[in-house]
Amino acid sequence: MKSDNNSVYVLGSARIPFAKSQTTYSNVTRKDLMIASVNALVERYGLSGRLIGDTALGAVMNSSADFNLAREVVLSTKLDPDSPAYNVQRACGTGLETAWQIAMKTHTGAIDIGIAGGVDTNSDLPIEVSEGLQKLLLRLNHASTLSQKLGVLSHLRPKDLIPKTPLIDEPRTHLSMGSHCELMVKEWKVSREEQDQFAYESQQKATRAYESSFFEDLVTPYLGLKRDGTVRPNTSLERLAKLKPAFDPVNGSLTAGNSSPLTDGSACVLIGNDRGADSIGAKPLTQIIDVQVAAVDFVHGAGLLMAPTKAVANLLKRNQITFQDIDYFEIHEAFAGQVLCNMKAWESEEYCQKVLGLNAALGPIDRTRLNVTGSSVSIGHPFAATGARIVGTLSKLLSGGSKRGLISICTAGGMGIAALLESA
Repeated sequence: MKSDNNSVYVLGSARIPFAKSQTTYSNVTRKDLMIASVNALVERYGLSGRLIGDTALGAVMNSSADFNLAREVVLSTKLDPDSPAYNVQRACGTGLETAWQIAMKTHTGAIDIGIAGGVDTNSDLPIEVSEGLQKLLLRLNHASTLSQKLGVLSHLRPKDLIPKTPLIDEPRTHLSMGSHCELMVKEWKVSREEQDQFAYESQQKATRAYESSFFEDLVTPYLGLKRDGTVRPNTSLERLAKLKPAFDPVNGSLTAGNSSPLTDGSACVLIGNDRGADSIGAKPLTQIIDVQVAAVDFVHGAGLLMAPTKAVANLLKRNQITFQDIDYFEIHEAFAGQVLCNMKAWESEEYCQKVLGLNAALGPIDRTRLNVTGSSVSIGHPFAATGARIVGTLSKLLSGGSKRGLISICTAGGMGIAALLESA
C-alpha cells in the first residue's frame, strides 16, 4: 500500500462515547448512532456540503431494514448528498476493514478522500420471527382468497410465535466467543489472576487517558454522555476477584470484569491521499502502511481467537520489521485472556515455527507500549465500531513524531486483521 507518489493518510477521526447496552442509548437506532459520529467528523473537519469520494460503514448486528445503512447515514448528514456509500461486514474487524478498503481506493487515486467506520448496538437488535412463522407468513402473502388464508393460518402453532434473538455463537460449534476463549486460556495456561490484572490495567489506563484529556478531541458528547460509560476508575483487583465466571461456572476464569462488555456506539475515520488532504486543508496524522487478514480452522482444534497471531506475523514479515520496531501496540481486548493467549503464542518458539512458519519466536511485547489509553475491556466494544476507534486512537498517539504502530483485532469465524501505521 505504501507509495512514494500516492501515500494514504488518516486525516482525522470522530466517535461518540460508548455506552453499556440497554442504558444511555437504549432507545437509539444504529443509524442514529452512526449519524452522530459522521456528523461530528463533518463538523470537526469542515466537510459540510463537501462531496466525499466514497464512504464505507458497517454493522455486525444489522437489520434487513438497514440494508443500505451506509448510504442512508450519509444522506442524513451535512455531506453533499451526491456522496456514495456502501455497507461492509467482517465481524469485529469491520471498522478496520472499512479503513483498509477506503485506503486502497485513495491509494489508487480512484478517490482522494473517504470516510470509514462502523456502528453496533445491542439495544437495537433485529429480533426475527421463527422459521416456522416466516414460512407461514410468506405462504399467507401468496394466498389470494379468504379460504386460502384461513387454510394457511390453520397451520400456525404456538411455538411458531417464539421470536429468534440474534446470537454471537459460532454456527459450526454452537459455542460463544467466551466459551471458545475459555478453551484457549486453559490450553495456554493463562490464569484468572493474569486476566484480572490485565483488565485492571486496562481500566486504569483508560481512566488516566480521560483524566489527561486525551480523548477530548476524539470523543464527541452525545445524549448527555461525555465519556465511555464502561470506564470504571474505582475498579480494583479485589472487586474483580469476586466476580463469578461468565461462561464456565465450574472451571471458568472469564468474567464480566475481564471481558469486553456488550456496548453501543459508533466511530469513523477520515482517510485521504495528498490531494485529498490539501483539498480540505488537513494535516495528515498517520500513514497507512499495510494491512493483513488471516483465518484459522477453529472447528478442528485451533483457538477461535488466535488468527491475529498469523495476521501479525505475516504483516511483520512482509514489512521486514519486528516487535522491537513498534512504538505502540493496539490489540483489541475482546477478552483479557484472548490478548494474553495471543502474546504467549508470539513468545512460543514451537508455535511460531509450527503454526506461523517462522524460524524463531516473535518474542514478547513491551507492556508499557500496549493499549496505553485502554482498550475494549475498559472502553467498550460496539463490534463494528472498534476498528475505527482504534485507528483514531493510534493515529493521535503517532501524530507529530516519527513512530510506528501495530493494530491487531480478532473476529468471529476464526479470523484476524492487523494493520501497520506510521507517523505522517
